[in-house]
Amino acid sequence: QVQLVESGGGLVQPGGSLRLSCAASGSIFSISAMGWYRRAPGKERELVAAATSSGNTNYADSVKGRFTISRDNAKNTVYLQMNSLKPEDTAVYYCNAYIIRTGGWPVNSWGQGTQVTVSS
Repeated sequence: QVQLVESGGGLVQPGGSLRLSCAASGSIFSISAMGWYRRAPGKERELVAAATSSGNTNYADSVKGRFTISRDNAKNTVYLQMNSLKPEDTAVYYCNAYIIRTGGWPVNSWGQGTQVTVSS
């Protein structure tokens, strides 16, 4: 069994910053890709940013230059530094990881979600 636990969401004013964290735990052999998705009210879930274990990254066009994804592979943790936040960044943010389990099949895991609200 594996688990993703997120933290760091909250309420912030436009132009502000937040840092999300997501730690994976359980029977983990390795983690290939880790990333962040979000779902805004009335919209479909979308990829925000992703990072491979080798350091390659991918960002949604809407967050390029404002958000930075990083990983600590030793801690099985992924971070999302969000700067210059806009009201349209308001959403529930979900951590995602493709985990190779120890002695088991790979699993695509999701966190429980953390609310980010950008409002004055």
